[in-house]
Amino acid sequence: MDGLNKIDLNLETNKDVVDVSPKPLSPRRKIDFKNLLINRKVLVALGIFVVLMLFSVFGIYLPATQVYKSAKVTYADAQSVAWAIKQQNVSLASDQLAKTQTDLVQTQNDLHAMGYLKFIPLANWYYNDADHLVNAGFHGLNAATLLINSIKPYADLLGLKGQGSFVGGTAQQRIETAVKTIGKITPKIDDIANELAQVKVEIDSVNPNHYPSIGVGKKVRTTLDSLKSITDESVTLITSARPLIKTLPAVLGEPNEKKYLILFQNDKELRPTGGFITAYAVFRLDSGVVHVDDSSDIYSLDATVPNKPVAPAPILKYFPTVPLFNLRDNNLSPDFKVSMDSFYKMYQTAGGSTNVDGIIAVDTHALVSAMNILGDITVDGTTFTTKTDPRCDCPNVIYQMEVLADQPAGIIKQNRKGIIGDLMYAIMSKAFSSSPKLYWGPLFQTMLSEMNQKHILFYMNDANAQAGFEGLNAAGRIMPFAGDYLTINEANFGGEKSNMFVSEAVTQDYALQGDGSIVKTVTVNYKNPYPPSDCNLEHGNLCLNAVLRDWFRMYVPKGSQLISNQGSEVKMTTYEDLGKTVFDGFLTVRPQGVAKLTVSYKLPFKLAANSLLPLMVQKQGGTADNAYTITENGKTLEQFNLSSDQTFNLKLR
Repeated sequence: MDGLNKIDLNLETNKDVVDVSPKPLSPRRKIDFKNLLINRKVLVALGIFVVLMLFSVFGIYLPATQVYKSAKVTYADAQSVAWAIKQQNVSLASDQLAKTQTDLVQTQNDLHAMGYLKFIPLANWYYNDADHLVNAGFHGLNAATLLINSIKPYADLLGLKGQGSFVGGTAQQRIETAVKTIGKITPKIDDIANELAQVKVEIDSVNPNHYPSIGVGKKVRTTLDSLKSITDESVTLITSARPLIKTLPAVLGEPNEKKYLILFQNDKELRPTGGFITAYAVFRLDSGVVHVDDSSDIYSLDATVPNKPVAPAPILKYFPTVPLFNLRDNNLSPDFKVSMDSFYKMYQTAGGSTNVDGIIAVDTHALVSAMNILGDITVDGTTFTTKTDPRCDCPNVIYQMEVLADQPAGIIKQNRKGIIGDLMYAIMSKAFSSSPKLYWGPLFQTMLSEMNQKHILFYMNDANAQAGFEGLNAAGRIMPFAGDYLTINEANFGGEKSNMFVSEAVTQDYALQGDGSIVKTVTVNYKNPYPPSDCNLEHGNLCLNAVLRDWFRMYVPKGSQLISNQGSEVKMTTYEDLGKTVFDGFLTVRPQGVAKLTVSYKLPFKLAANSLLPLMVQKQGGTADNAYTITENGKTLEQFNLSSDQTFNLKLR
């Protein structure tokens, strides 16, 4: 038709028309649940990691950093306290203690800010350990403060830096005033002991096994083990010494004076408790002030003892020229108390005896140590010094005493009587008249050291005082001990002073058997490198270096079995004494000669696998720094000079 356009029904050619025809649906997409689960775990892990990181930074690291900073400040303060004490400055130590306590409070506050750690496994170990250590620190500081405040009034008397309460009058007046007031201070020992006991409780709550045995952990573990040991020793010392400290005023003669018998033991002629008893003196203490009532040589006193018994078997055997038991030989037991029980019983029968409250024994080492501080001492026109005398290669005072005591009596008999007692009294007099600031502190510390080394020994009639000196290991007791034990006790039955020239070196060798039993071999090497003295009495010379006739006894654990021995010049015997098994023998050492003693025995117990072997080695009074070596099958475990009793925990293969 005209006027009408033709419609093109071909859709493919019509580009402007939208296709709205229905189309088939595409297939449904499948969900990968496995990957989705992994992704969620990753997200959760990532979230936990982020939380832990944030907690570590804000919950542990930053607070721990603050605790560490506080602890460093507190530690520095504690070092300052230790330095002040080392400098003997009680005033500075007191100030530093107060500062340390303040800083420790801050450390504790910073630590407690992390208190939530005690609810987290593993972390709670270290938090609780830190908390126990801080608490131990508080108790330790309290004990130190009590101690410093107790001795502060006596600073000038002890020769310490700081203004004491007794600065006026003579030295003896100050001592008298101090002793009369010390009773007000001694009760503090209970408070100090209680604080130290709490330190022990806190330290014992820390487990060193929480820390690895390698790297930094090893150092921490070692430090904690050492801290435990020191704490135990401190608590034991204070607890043991408490009876003596409480009775100290009475011991010093307040309110009632006390008398003490002072015995001089010549360690150059060694005897079981420290030396041959050469001289004596009776000192009287009246409120700390010393008076001498009597002094003489022991032979004068011995001459007044009636009805002496027959000498004991060792003296009859090795000193046959002495048929009777003399007062001067009454120290045959290596236990000082046992010997003094016997000595005092005989002393009370002597015509020149007096009632005393105790016995104090000193040897040449103690006298020389005091004179090293005080300087030369002059007695009856004779000047004693500590300079080396070439005639004996020993301090001049030693040679002079030997001359006065042992040179043939016809030459200088008038100077023998009581010279050693007079010398001891002269030393005390010089000490009291000297400047406390210069001498008393060093003297006090030196005497404590001499007590520890058994150059000064105490025997007291008062049970509390005796218990206190035993607690300080100043009473010369043979000690009980659970484990291995050794003390070598010797007596010079020659009469000369050859112990001045003879050195000893001791080796203890262990052989651990497959069943845990232990064979031990003790070897003692003796050496005298010096030429002999001219011992011809007609020449009037001093006989010092001659043949050492040595009666020796080894005290070992009770039940030990002797296997073999070499070096004894008599057949060795075995018996029990003082709770130990004893191996008894005799040997000689000549000038410019040597001798060797070897004793093998089986210990009475077996060592469990992976266990440590406890060992105590006790020093004989009067000996000085004998060399000791401990080995296992020849391999060195320990080396030391025996200047005081020693204990060890040995690791045997």
